[in-house]
Amino acid sequence: MRLMLLGPPGAGKGTQAESISREFDIPHISTGDIFRENIKQGTELGRKAQSYMNQGLLVPDDLVVDLVKDRLLKEDCVKGFLLDGFPRTIPQADALDAELSKMERKLDRAINIQVKKEVLIERAVGRRVCKSCGAAFHIKFKPSEIDGVCDRCGGELQQRKDDLEETVIKRIEVYLEQTEPLIEYYSQKGILMNIDGEQEIQTVFEDIITGLRG
Repeated sequence: MRLMLLGPPGAGKGTQAESISREFDIPHISTGDIFRENIKQGTELGRKAQSYMNQGLLVPDDLVVDLVKDRLLKEDCVKGFLLDGFPRTIPQADALDAELSKMERKLDRAINIQVKKEVLIERAVGRRVCKSCGAAFHIKFKPSEIDGVCDRCGGELQQRKDDLEETVIKRIEVYLEQTEPLIEYYSQKGILMNIDGEQEIQTVFEDIITGLRG
């Protein structure tokens, strides 16, 4: 099963990716993890990526594609894989298709987790994280027993900078501008699967599995 995940920031892709990966016994591949691993191991690709990141520049598409291709050639991807965070743009999607074609493979499904903008903002802005132990809460969906105090260790709960409303809105806008065109791209290829991401986490997962096995 060769899959990729689409969805705006805060749609719950990371949570679903872990469950899908376990269900089908396939690696969950995120570009962030690939970058970190290559940089840690000091590979040539890792050093190239690091040089761009050190300058505050985006890693160019051709280098990102090379890093992903290198990862997909590893033995644990023989049975399949789940791509998360790649491709982000149409040129990256075209390059991925070309590389998979050389490997005599193709994507089976693009899973698009749909969540309305206002729901994404509410989810993110209400998040609180413990300064001491990292436990996560939400002022509406998972409040702590005492406001501002961690249930687990008694530490202080804080709102992360990337959960501030203006930051969240910016991230969503970037997604809509750059990545949403991929929805049409994969729809035209007949492999897009839309999932309602505003349901309970387990229900979202069950819908994904039903769609993939159906």
